[in-house]
Amino acid sequence: MSRSDSRAAALHVLPSVTQPPSAAARAYNLQLTRIDKLRSQLAEMEALAQRHRLALHGAVEPLRRQVAREQRALALALDGHLQGKWLSRVQADTARTVLRQLARVLAEAGDAAMRELHDRHSPRTLAQLRQDAADALRQRLESVLGEPLEDEGQNLSAEQLLRAGMERLRQAQEDVRQHRREAAQARRARKTPGALARQAEEHDADTLLRRLFRQLASALHPDRETDPQARLHKTALMSEANAAYEKRDLVALLQIQARAELADPTAVQRLSDERLALLTLLLKQQVAGLERERAARQGALAHEFDLPEGVSMNANTLLQSRIDQTRALERALAQLAQDQAQVDDPVRLKRWLNARRDGP
Repeated sequence: MSRSDSRAAALHVLPSVTQPPSAAARAYNLQLTRIDKLRSQLAEMEALAQRHRLALHGAVEPLRRQVAREQRALALALDGHLQGKWLSRVQADTARTVLRQLARVLAEAGDAAMRELHDRHSPRTLAQLRQDAADALRQRLESVLGEPLEDEGQNLSAEQLLRAGMERLRQAQEDVRQHRREAAQARRARKTPGALARQAEEHDADTLLRRLFRQLASALHPDRETDPQARLHKTALMSEANAAYEKRDLVALLQIQARAELADPTAVQRLSDERLALLTLLLKQQVAGLERERAARQGALAHEFDLPEGVSMNANTLLQSRIDQTRALERALAQLAQDQAQVDDPVRLKRWLNARRDGP
């Protein structure tokens, strides 16, 4: 068992020789177990994501770079053909369209030469096209939100506008949900006899959390320590305590208290059921926060790794995603090789351009 696991286990109420744990102790232990499990799941998720990133870098990135090189070579070949006069006007227009598409993809990835090549063959520069997209997106977002998106005089990109708009929409939805929650709580308070008692319990639990933090802050204040090493140790613990209190992380605060040897390790065994109930309420709030964090992290990683909507992230789905990306890139390379062979031959180039113009 690791040190962190043993510290977490030390917070549990253990059965005595004479009697099993009370209902309050079992409820308290259950929430501690749920917190341990959620934290393990978050750690496993991050470890899995890191392994997948490394695997992507080894298997997919070389193929992506090769695709970019082939796209660049094809764009430059088309640019060379456009310097001559032997393509018809329609064929030249088709060649420019293909060239712009290739150059734009490469320019968006940071290829400055391809940005210049795109702008030379396009009636509108990439900067203008980005601004067009941002303006159109702003208009759609403001229509949905029913109010203007303030950017404090900055010209936001389409991506920045989308983030700002989604954040505004998320905040508006959260405001509505909060208003509904408050209204529901008020209705329950009027109808439910035990509502006032629950509110009092929540207040008592908050008071308990605040008292624990203040005790830690008083005991760990670095300025009261004369020994340099001890001061550094207390500074680190105080920083952890501040972060834990900010997140209402009761488990972390209790573990810091134990690490700082500020409490009797067996004190939890002697807590009253009333005190355990208050701690359990705080732990339930912490469980809810960890569940929200897990869902948000799942969504962020699914977006990062381009998983299909509705597909959860696990070892199997990430492996399949990596296989799909590899196969797609290999198909793209094969198609680029065929295209390059067509473009290298002037006669075949014209047929290739005519086919592009006519579509599949």
